[in-house]
Amino acid sequence: MNTASHYPEPTSRATKTMRATCAPSPARLLTLGLLTLALAGPTSAQENLFVNDAEPDAPKSIRDGEKWREQQVRLPPWPREQDLIPVRLDSASEPFEYFIDARSLSTGADKVVRYTLVAESSSGTRNLSFEGIRCTPHGEYRIYAYGQNLSFQPSGLGEDWRPVDRTGADPIHEELWRYYLCVPRKFEPRPHKSQVRALKNGRVGEYDNSGFMME
Repeated sequence: MNTASHYPEPTSRATKTMRATCAPSPARLLTLGLLTLALAGPTSAQENLFVNDAEPDAPKSIRDGEKWREQQVRLPPWPREQDLIPVRLDSASEPFEYFIDARSLSTGADKVVRYTLVAESSSGTRNLSFEGIRCTPHGEYRIYAYGQNLSFQPSGLGEDWRPVDRTGADPIHEELWRYYLCVPRKFEPRPHKSQVRALKNGRVGEYDNSGFMME
């Protein structure tokens, strides 16, 4: 009877030695692992330089301010004599007397102060213009229309915003911006009541013009 199939074939001593040699020892596994990490480390760091986003220059909560837009402008009615408020200027050599039409004086949602300005010469001739002033750090004004024959007509000259002349050559716009319609240190229009009071009472005092609005 053949019994060879019921027992495993004998293993030679050389075969056992070869198998023992091929099996990795724990020390060898540790060495291979450390070597793998050493090789992979610089590559991962190098990849991170390209994957990570750069830090933003400013926090995400900070956004650029919305661009200023001027609202649509309606021309005012012709001023009535009883609504004209004289504007007292500091310049004694000014050849005109100026008046603001209180009925047309208003501040829009775009923070532009609009008004009808009447300039009267020594002969009694009057020039009327409908204008706007922006209470920016240096002041800007714009002429929308001129008055003629009891109505206002758009200037038609492509009038744009002009800087307020602070050399004394154009005292009316400088004083309206500085003392009557705006709070220069706040760069904001005065409340309507404060504007009317200033026009009626004359130049705004130093305290009232220091940035504290009385209304």
